[in-house]
Amino acid sequence: MQREGSEEVAGSRRRLAAIMFTDMVGYSTLAQTDEATALEVLDRHNRLLRPIFSRFHGREVKTVGDAFLVEFESALEAVRCAVEMQRSLQVYNATTSNESRIRIRIGVHVGDVVQSNGDLLGDAVNIASRIEALADPEGICITQQTFDQVQNKISVPIVKMPPVTLKNIRLPMSVYKILAPGQSTPPDVRSRRPTGGRHLAVLPLANISPNPGDGYFADGLTEELISVLSHVRDLSVIARTSVVPYKSTQKSIAQVGSELGVDTVLEGSVRKSGNRIRITLQLVDVGTQAHIWASSYNREIGDVFAVQTDIAERTAEALRLEFTKSNPAGASRRRTTNLAAYDQYLRGLAASTEMTATALEEAVRCFEQATTLDPTFAEAFGAWANVYVAAGGASVAFRDVMPRARELADRALALDPDSSAAHAALANIAFQFDHNWKRAEEEFRKAIALNPSNVDAHRFFGLFLIAFERFDEAKEEFRWLVRLAPRDGLGGMLAWAELESGNFDTAIETARRRVEEDPSSVGAHVALGMFYLAAGRPEDARREADTPVTGANDVERFDHALLNALVGKPEAARLFALGVERGEEKSYNSDTDLAMLYAALGDRLRALDLLEKDARDGDRVLWLYYRGVFFDSIRSDPRFVALLHAEGLPAQPIQRGPFPPKGATPSR
Repeated sequence: MQREGSEEVAGSRRRLAAIMFTDMVGYSTLAQTDEATALEVLDRHNRLLRPIFSRFHGREVKTVGDAFLVEFESALEAVRCAVEMQRSLQVYNATTSNESRIRIRIGVHVGDVVQSNGDLLGDAVNIASRIEALADPEGICITQQTFDQVQNKISVPIVKMPPVTLKNIRLPMSVYKILAPGQSTPPDVRSRRPTGGRHLAVLPLANISPNPGDGYFADGLTEELISVLSHVRDLSVIARTSVVPYKSTQKSIAQVGSELGVDTVLEGSVRKSGNRIRITLQLVDVGTQAHIWASSYNREIGDVFAVQTDIAERTAEALRLEFTKSNPAGASRRRTTNLAAYDQYLRGLAASTEMTATALEEAVRCFEQATTLDPTFAEAFGAWANVYVAAGGASVAFRDVMPRARELADRALALDPDSSAAHAALANIAFQFDHNWKRAEEEFRKAIALNPSNVDAHRFFGLFLIAFERFDEAKEEFRWLVRLAPRDGLGGMLAWAELESGNFDTAIETARRRVEEDPSSVGAHVALGMFYLAAGRPEDARREADTPVTGANDVERFDHALLNALVGKPEAARLFALGVERGEEKSYNSDTDLAMLYAALGDRLRALDLLEKDARDGDRVLWLYYRGVFFDSIRSDPRFVALLHAEGLPAQPIQRGPFPPKGATPSR
């Protein structure tokens, strides 16, 4: 039976179809300069995109070099496929080197086509290829005919372009641009988050003080500058954790800019001698490597805050952006006038970034001393609260640190209601400890609105959104997170969100690339194995489970044992569980962690007992782990469902691949 509107013409079949044409940006140039890399990129391009076509009922008509011609049954499916393709490539590009990134343009048109010998001919194909060239890199263009069928049916913004005249097309055409995935954000965050603007990296300031032990001052001042500059509107500032590897780097500004994805770099040095400091800085344009401005400050330490504000103002002015001292996001927050307190605060900041038990103890000592010297030092109270939040559930039980963290965060907010750090701490306390979901979301949004570069707020808000199956929003948070901290290995969180939303191929490709980049990483192999299980590929998961555990830390040993239990090799999991129960494991493990092992081992009753115990008097971290494949064996058990209902967590079935992971059988 013919579709409506189709007919037979001279042995060929004419019909109405939605046509997509894609083309890779810069591929020809890459092929001319590095053919081997170009072929590798092209192969990955094909492997990433082809599975997406089929998910939206697209038929690949042909491939011409680095271009695809794809036919769809409806305009809506074609546009949804195009949006998903660009989103998937965002995930890939966020976690790969600059030369391996894949950027494509996409054009979509609806019109008559003629099928002949498996190919498609006609104006519709020509128009799709012509408007593809009008799209921005990583962009999508659609025609009026396509727009008429998708308006009000997709959630991404669409903007009309001026009419265009296309080659070999008689009349001017109306063309629309679909805005890049990730630009549609919650209104209260959108006003604070740069969607365009400039991207800046503050490289670690070099310590040239007579005393090498004053390095903490340079490190702390770097952190402070990043914080102050994050309040420049439409300027995204790379997180300190991603710039630390460039301390004393020999790399050029162009190379640093390329690796971090920024267009400007602030670099310089600090010399501290007694109560005097000399700060030398220069703002450099990555593209031209020209100095935008350079300056030296010879001041008393007490003038350091005025110096920071001046640097932010000069940077904003040079980049034609906005920075005002009355910025409600805390740019004019009250600073201590006690130099000894500020010194302890900087020492605490430097220690808190290391995340070892010894460093965290040192950070607590420094922040406690800073707030003793100045009981009105809001920033020190907020930073102290977040040290406890970071330790909770990772190295100590939540109940041992969260009440104290709440006291400190409340004190910080009483002193400075616009403290992003304090709001982030309260968000995590409400989220991870109180399970007050409404309060948690409100506080996360406040923290992000006050400081769009607050990496921890974005990270934990993304986890919050995954817990409540708001995957598109979670991916948006993680995309922004990767933008802020491109060297922190956070692309795995974005891949996790893709996996949870059913985009198994995209998630697995990202996880597999992490393994390729660091084959010795036990954690990368385990993550890939878990992704394979969720996607219904147990044989591939078994291969990752065979990774030697040599050199793994305690968390990686736990995860490795868990993966092996799920693929039918329970010995390590039994030993680990036994060690936890006997108190022989040095690392902290909650009852939910132990329940994960027992569920993977097939001891469902023991797993449920532990989960119920944790719900009564433990850390109650089921919100983080309840979606894991290790709980598939008890997912339909009434006791497990009751736990989810009690916490207000979603209890509906979870999307998996075509084959259930080992042990995923209904409970009796």
